[in-house]
Amino acid sequence: MWATKDLQSKRKQQNGFARCRVPGLCLREGRKRIVAAKLPIKKVVEGLLKLQDSGEDATLIGIGPMSSNLLQATFELARECDFSPMYIASRNQVDSDEFGAGYVNGWDQARFAADIKTAAAKAGYTGDYYLCRDHGGPWQRDEERNAHLPEGEAMDRARRSYLADIEAGFDLLMIDPTKDPYQIGKVISLDVVLRRTVDLIQYCEDKRRARNLPEIGYEVGTEETNGGLTSTEKYQTFIEELKVELGRRGLPMPTFIVGQTGTLVRMAEQVGHFNFQNARELADMAKGYGVGLKEHNGDYQDDVTLLQHVPSHVTASNVAPQYGTEETRAYLTLCKLEQSLVDEGFVEKKDQSDLSHVLLVKAIETERWRKWMVGEDTKLTVDDILANERLALDVLDISGHYAFNDAEVKRETERLYANLEANEIDGQRFVVEHIKRPIRQYIACYRLEGVSTRIRGALSEQ
Repeated sequence: MWATKDLQSKRKQQNGFARCRVPGLCLREGRKRIVAAKLPIKKVVEGLLKLQDSGEDATLIGIGPMSSNLLQATFELARECDFSPMYIASRNQVDSDEFGAGYVNGWDQARFAADIKTAAAKAGYTGDYYLCRDHGGPWQRDEERNAHLPEGEAMDRARRSYLADIEAGFDLLMIDPTKDPYQIGKVISLDVVLRRTVDLIQYCEDKRRARNLPEIGYEVGTEETNGGLTSTEKYQTFIEELKVELGRRGLPMPTFIVGQTGTLVRMAEQVGHFNFQNARELADMAKGYGVGLKEHNGDYQDDVTLLQHVPSHVTASNVAPQYGTEETRAYLTLCKLEQSLVDEGFVEKKDQSDLSHVLLVKAIETERWRKWMVGEDTKLTVDDILANERLALDVLDISGHYAFNDAEVKRETERLYANLEANEIDGQRFVVEHIKRPIRQYIACYRLEGVSTRIRGALSEQ
């Protein structure tokens, strides 16, 4: 059984976290730590591109911040394995209070940054980590796209959101003006994407410079990330035209340019097909401009595909819904355990939590699951889903994380934890360890262990 928090605390005191597991980032003098200055994310990518020449590179992982448990799991692994987490928050997940904040913990940018700092300290992690805006830009909140906001209003809201990102200390901003409600099912012209992209980078740089804040990185792309492949011709044309316009305005080149490598997530599976050759061509092209190739929809890939990422020189890959699904599955496992304790007489029936039912209903009621559905299933109503037990469980699997912050869900989770704690089981620790399982897979396949030290070493040789 999982050890209780008291026992874990004793183990920590015995171990004393005596080893510094982040070589190159800190030096020990007795009990003191001297921490190296944080690398800007642009320098991280510069180091990775340099490491490609010696065959010591890695593929960074962008992690969707689905919950506080995921933060804890990631920081504990980062401390052990010497890599720097990138937390990629969409506007639906984290945004200003004026827009309704985010569905994850009700985070706005400042609370998000503060809670991540707290989570790092709790995990004993002293290395670098990066706050990243995933899919920032106009119409990137669901309600903005559904309301078909005029371009001017949508761009203005995007600017205000970016300003809050900048003031909260975000390290990377994705400039994504491709989610246009007036062009659904169509490819937005490259000229429009370029114009919006440059205008938003100009705004962000003006605000950053006016506040005398450190440099930040930018992530851009040519099209909405909805599967398929980005052609090398379109990719190069975009980079060339972007370089010219950014240079004319005295603006920095982006840190990442997104390229579609064939990956696509639907339900809880990878339905796309990673194209090694296309990815390598895009990556090599981006490297020629000092920029890294960024992949989206990196969830649920098998080991063979994951292992192809380093030799294909994909600089970073985003993974988000998979970790939310794993946490949901962990809760459902604990609910089954709780039921067994009730059956055996160790928990009173009247004290049993109702988490599995409450989480199912609340998750389905969010209707955020629609983006992961396919075909006619996208048109199903909440009642349709609830009336079909099999489908309801499938939807819960992909959308449970949308309801983690619901007040009733949180109450039932605490009831579950209390029942398990009374039987010498630390439920929260099980959840954290369960989330770590797929992250470890990516750490191994993407060669992330020790990458922070390797990057600093590569940069020191310049």
